[in-house]
Amino acid sequence: MGKNPRYNNKCKKKEVSTAEKRTENDLDHGFVDKKFPLKLAMWDFNHCDPKRCSGKKLERLGLIRSLKVGQNFKGIIVSPNGKKVVSPEDRDIVISSGCAVVECSWARLDEIPFNKIGGGGKTERLLPYLVAANQVNYGRPWKLNCVEAIAACLVITGHWDEAESLLSNFSWGVNFLKINDEILKKYASCKNSDEVKAVENEWLDKIEEEQQERKLQNRDGASIWLTGNTNRKGGVLPESESEPDSDIAFDSEEDFEYDSFGNIINHNDSYKKDVKYDSLGNIISSDIESLNAQYSDADSASDDIKFDSLGNIIYS
Repeated sequence: MGKNPRYNNKCKKKEVSTAEKRTENDLDHGFVDKKFPLKLAMWDFNHCDPKRCSGKKLERLGLIRSLKVGQNFKGIIVSPNGKKVVSPEDRDIVISSGCAVVECSWARLDEIPFNKIGGGGKTERLLPYLVAANQVNYGRPWKLNCVEAIAACLVITGHWDEAESLLSNFSWGVNFLKINDEILKKYASCKNSDEVKAVENEWLDKIEEEQQERKLQNRDGASIWLTGNTNRKGGVLPESESEPDSDIAFDSEEDFEYDSFGNIINHNDSYKKDVKYDSLGNIISSDIESLNAQYSDADSASDDIKFDSLGNIIYS
């Protein structure tokens, strides 16, 4: 029996129409077909602006899927409810079952039913000390957003390239790896969670020691934990910083170069080229004296200029 040409044409027309509809729908929702080598998931509690949320952006890109409360997940779950930190020994679990996070606001953690999330706590993990690079909680320890938390888990379990690929979807993303480069590599070189915890404690002790040294040099005696890094440039964060605890990922087209502690490197400041910094990004005192000497020389040069009573320069 021969094929019905009218039936075939009708089918073809329907297929084209469906494809066109799919394309338009994808464009409207920002969906892009991408293949990611690892399974990623999140429990989304809709605390954030969908247009600015890092988790929702990953979902629009087809890189992560949303889970319902009570839905099981066998992979590593980054959660405040974890009993131990993520470590390289979790690598096989990430490869076979992936990684998941809780997409919510830091200010509303008490609303999250952590007892109904995950696989009974067996694969829930804490993240060790890391500094956020997103433009809401930039420079704040532990205040990572969704994509940063996933990237941290991936790096520590030996998936640096995958983490970099994931973060590349955000203009600020790669800076997370830059400012945490040294400590992330230390974590990734460990064998288990106990070693990661030991490295974290050692790192925190180092920060505390340098903070004490900084405090002794500070004329006010003010703590760096209270005043922040005085060498950090102002005006980096957007006005949205008024909601510092929200997991919102703002994208910026402006590219900055950062040092290992998240300070912006300004290449236009020529007088800073030879200045040395300690590991917290503070100017070493000997260099401060050198800078003062430079300014002193400039001031002495201006002292040689003579002015009349109206403030005009007298040329001899």
